[in-house]
Amino acid sequence: MEKLKEIMEKTFSRRKFLAGAGGVAAASVAVGLTGCGGSSSPSSPVIPPPPTSGNFTDADVLNFALNLEYLEAQFYLYAATGNGLSSADTAAPSGYTGSYTEGTVTVGGAAMVAGTNTQQQDVINEIAYEEQEHVRFLRSALGSAAVPMPSIDLSFFGPLATAAGISGPTFNPFSSFDYFLVGAFIFEDVGVTAYAGAAPLISAAGVAAGYLTAASGILAVEAYHAAYIRTAITANAIAAGSASAYPYFTAANQVAALRAMLTIGNSGAPSTATGNNGAPGSSSSVETALTLPTSKTTASAIVAADPTNALGFARSVNQVLHVVYGSSTVGAADGGFFPDGVNSIFATTTA
Repeated sequence: MEKLKEIMEKTFSRRKFLAGAGGVAAASVAVGLTGCGGSSSPSSPVIPPPPTSGNFTDADVLNFALNLEYLEAQFYLYAATGNGLSSADTAAPSGYTGSYTEGTVTVGGAAMVAGTNTQQQDVINEIAYEEQEHVRFLRSALGSAAVPMPSIDLSFFGPLATAAGISGPTFNPFSSFDYFLVGAFIFEDVGVTAYAGAAPLISAAGVAAGYLTAASGILAVEAYHAAYIRTAITANAIAAGSASAYPYFTAANQVAALRAMLTIGNSGAPSTATGNNGAPGSSSSVETALTLPTSKTTASAIVAADPTNALGFARSVNQVLHVVYGSSTVGAADGGFFPDGVNSIFATTTA
């Protein structure tokens, strides 16, 4: 762990500016979810409970996080450079004896964000570097137990936009910095809430070994990314004069609404399964719509936090899978950004 702590310290001290945002959403629900409205938030923070079965290890928890980091790193590196992770960062490590195999990345057209100025490119480069280092950090922590990268489909942004009801030109996060912001919004919120939700799954031995400390360090960086993206989208709407004058603001909220629908059941009614939503009967445990700040008493205008206690939300494993697979169906094992599923024992939605 000493080597890993050194890597993490270098990541945190490298620059004073951090950036980036999002969650993930999906297309298998395109018809049912088109045009869904904003989501409500609970009156108290929701922390997904630990699973009832202990048939997993700390390595399983870290490998689930690694799958998400593969996805984020590929997106940001393609946005920054037009190329993804190196094979050294995606292949099975030396000594790996597991059954998972390395997948491929589908981009679906030209990558690297077009038309950026120097400052915008610096932002994209910064996020890409940090997500790449998260992959390397987790792979180093896991050693020979690290799973290889699963297949990733970045062309899913188009169907996702259709599912969210985003109108206008075909959505492509690589076509402009504004579209990139919405694409990043699709990822970072889920990254933050996934780490918060995974914290209770780490064993006492894992906590003593430093895994919880390392995970909280990654969560902090993901939160900086999410804060930058949310603030940039909101600031652009303010500069434009109103939320309606900056369509990307509306698009981000359509994504948030889709994410909420994916985790509350096919009918749009709240699920009663605690493994799916974190709390029985909650209409949405982790989504608050972006709004333009109106006063110092406005709650959750930019930050994804519950309005009563101003605490960040957490997503359970099931919630994360529903979002990245783009399916609210129990038993979903693949789809969306992971066409063949994640390389994890947590690969199928159970609630």
